[in-house]
Amino acid sequence: MIKAENIHLSYGDVDVLKGVSLEINKGEIISIVGASGAGKTTLLQILGTLEKADSGECTINGKSINNLSSEELSIFRNQEIGFIFQFHNLLVEFTAFENICIPGYISKKNKKDVESKAEELLELLGISDRKNHKPNELSGGEQQRVAIARALINSPAIILADEPSGNLDSQNAKKLHELFIKLNQELKQTFIIVTHNKELAKMTNRTLEMVDGKIIS
Repeated sequence: MIKAENIHLSYGDVDVLKGVSLEINKGEIISIVGASGAGKTTLLQILGTLEKADSGECTINGKSINNLSSEELSIFRNQEIGFIFQFHNLLVEFTAFENICIPGYISKKNKKDVESKAEELLELLGISDRKNHKPNELSGGEQQRVAIARALINSPAIILADEPSGNLDSQNAKKLHELFIKLNQELKQTFIIVTHNKELAKMTNRTLEMVDGKIIS
């Protein structure tokens, strides 16, 4: 599903990634751990095409992303990658249902199909009764479930999650971790999760540890 080879990235004189290589198979759920500043989020942003490496090769779902134009990257990102962030990034003026549908509308899919898929995801994630609520009317756990549904709406090849439970209390964090495992098992969804949460890391198929811009184990 993903193959990255010898990825390097620097900001000025600071080497953030120092030759990172990895392979991730379809249907795997992988955690990336390490201290703050180890390069975890930067690596996730490169894999998600939000950041461009200085050098190295990256292939996602059989497609090399190195030479895609900005427009091609935007289309690829919308269709192939789902993002889940620590702070949800929901649009406050839209309801939960509308937030979930937006990536589907952007991809110009059939409106009825998008909305039908959104209804299915709301049901799967146990938040159907919150579909017409705006983000400020939802709990932190509910907002994160809306963000997960939004990430899944286009049936992406891979889900990238950056500290997804970092802003949740322990009870909601546990529920979220169990939900990731359920989605991985039932939908065969591929996940890469950057986390400081040891319990979540233990639940994944593999854990990659980063230190000073390199994967050490």
